[in-house]
Amino acid sequence: SDALHDLGDSISLGMAWYFQKLSHRKKDRVYSYGYRRFSLLGALINSVVLIIGSVFVIKEAISRLADPEATNAPGMMLLAILGIIFNGAAVLRLKRDDSHNEKVVSWHLLEDVLGWAAVLIGSIIIYFTGWYQIDPLLSILVSGFILINIYKNLQSTLKVVLQAVPEDIDLAKVKEVLEAIAPISSIHDLHLWSLDGTRNVLTVHAVVDTEITSESIAAINARVHQAMHGIGIDHCTVEIEHINMPCALVVEC
Repeated sequence: SDALHDLGDSISLGMAWYFQKLSHRKKDRVYSYGYRRFSLLGALINSVVLIIGSVFVIKEAISRLADPEATNAPGMMLLAILGIIFNGAAVLRLKRDDSHNEKVVSWHLLEDVLGWAAVLIGSIIIYFTGWYQIDPLLSILVSGFILINIYKNLQSTLKVVLQAVPEDIDLAKVKEVLEAIAPISSIHDLHLWSLDGTRNVLTVHAVVDTEITSESIAAINARVHQAMHGIGIDHCTVEIEHINMPCALVVEC
């Protein structure tokens, strides 16, 4: 079962690496925003693999609580130490990254580190006491901890996929900042979402009550981009409208 688990790890982590590498491609005629959202696909696949794996471990561990199997404690200790070293180094490497895909991969590797830590603790207890139930008991605790955190990250990833307003940006604050920019009198058709959880996108219609010239449009756009960049919005699309102009999207607004 552990060999099968490691095979699944290798496949899912390989796919996560591929999608993360793919996400750095620039825009083309197929994906006008670029390939950033492919990192979310990697995060979703890894989350599903982790959930299935954790549920499988819990199921197996519960059945073994009543009928534990004898294990080779010294061999468990040696493998656990090696597992902690290699997976721990990988977790530290990914700790600096902040995409949803990298966070899920980090949790995937952390699951392995905690799993090996549980194996090490269990092997020491088994070696000195012969209490084999500690092995499945620790497996349930570690898998439960991972499931809780993966559920939280999966919720966050799905919100990005469904184009929800980024959690760290207040839409009301964005509206307030935009309407404070001269000569904007009001805004409507405001939309805000994130491409991959780190790069945020905004589109808005800005209404002005002064004469619209090419110079004034350029000045308004510059002020909007500067203000939104300070809030954490990387890409802005602004449509300037005069107060006497009917909005083409008045039905949606």
